[in-house]
Amino acid sequence: MKDKTKLKYSHKENLTGFLFVLPALLPLVVFWIVPVLFSGALSFTSWDMMSPTIEFVGIDNFTSLLREKNFHKVLWNTLVFAVGSTIPTILLGMLIALAMNSARRGVGLYRTVIFAPYITPMVAVSVVWSWIFEPRVGILNFVLELFGLPGSEWTKSTDTAMLSVLIVTVWKGIGWTMIFYMEAIRKVPQSLLESAVIDGANGFQKFIKITVPLISPTTFFLVIMSTISSLQAYDQIQVLTQGGPAGATRTLLYYYYLEGFRNFNTGKASAVAIVLVVITVVLSAVETLASKKLVHYN
Repeated sequence: MKDKTKLKYSHKENLTGFLFVLPALLPLVVFWIVPVLFSGALSFTSWDMMSPTIEFVGIDNFTSLLREKNFHKVLWNTLVFAVGSTIPTILLGMLIALAMNSARRGVGLYRTVIFAPYITPMVAVSVVWSWIFEPRVGILNFVLELFGLPGSEWTKSTDTAMLSVLIVTVWKGIGWTMIFYMEAIRKVPQSLLESAVIDGANGFQKFIKITVPLISPTTFFLVIMSTISSLQAYDQIQVLTQGGPAGATRTLLYYYYLEGFRNFNTGKASAVAIVLVVITVVLSAVETLASKKLVHYN
């Protein structure tokens, strides 16, 4: 009798817990799980969103992607953008956080100024930077010429277009990583740093041997989030370069937009989306496995 009562109570408790999480679960199912499943199904079809019929084509969309030279370039651009935006954002955020924690005056002001770009919409930031990068009247070339340096076409050149987009992305993201690192560095035990000084360690040795290992969980979190964010980049590319010139800044997400909403090839666009999801999952898994050896958990 007691076992039945416990079982009944357990079912009631589970139902109560499920009802509490249902308001958060429903949007996840409706706006994430269902679209992903629908996109996965569309990736095996040919449909232009206009025709009343959907043609099943099997894996043709995926095989055609693999045969396209443009798609290989898109994959390379995506990798370059992910690495080129993630690593500088994290390193610069860490260095600025160290400087902030060492500063005695004006920390609040500096922190606000550096963090402000992160909370500014990417479209607005990109529009301002497009003026800065303007080859003829932009302030960046003007400043370079003042120092006797040659200007550049920036977003209009295949050599510097990706660099231009990366500059905007890193500039906007530094404040976000800085905030996390400032808190993580504050939590490093002062007793360990003082002991290292007594043992004769200099500032660089303290940073490498003590600070870096102890803030590694924060670094791991930021690497994962920054990588995912870089794979989802679209706004700055659309405003600054529109994927050009000559496809130099065309990433997977932008390629998905072109196929789905310009060419109305939803099957191929869905295949690109699935590839992007797989890459995101694989990179996250690799970073998680690497964290088991590189991250120092307290």
